[in-house]
Amino acid sequence: MQIGHYLALLHRSECQLAEAFHAVAEAHHADREVASGALRFESRCKEHAEALQEFVDRYAEGAGDPPADLHTDLFHGPREGPLALLRDLHDLYLMEAECDVVWTLIGQAAQGARDHDLFDVVQRSEGDTAIQMRWTKGQMKHAAPQSLVVSR
Repeated sequence: MQIGHYLALLHRSECQLAEAFHAVAEAHHADREVASGALRFESRCKEHAEALQEFVDRYAEGAGDPPADLHTDLFHGPREGPLALLRDLHDLYLMEAECDVVWTLIGQAAQGARDHDLFDVVQRSEGDTAIQMRWTKGQMKHAAPQSLVVSR
């Protein structure tokens, strides 16, 4: 079964998204809405990763080495300057989109493998990613006029 590769990808993506949310909260602490939302989502990502760990361990057995191009890093740390918040939010959104599509694929695989426990985790978790994406997109819409039109 190849599901182990994608479970590992999703676990790693959720961990990295949690770290990115934390970094964005720290870098943009003056914006209370961004900081509090990012910290809330950091916590949810950590919960997702914790819930996935059992399945990563279970399906890793016999999966072999993952393909080298299975994962890419999307966030390289918070930025500085007038576009910083917008670019950081943009990166968060791309990371969330990665998690979103992999949750969908894992959900399909869980159904195919008749793994009801894994499917339950997917059902509980993938909705959070959709909420994160809506929040991040809303924050980008709010930041765009100031970042792209007003600032120098």
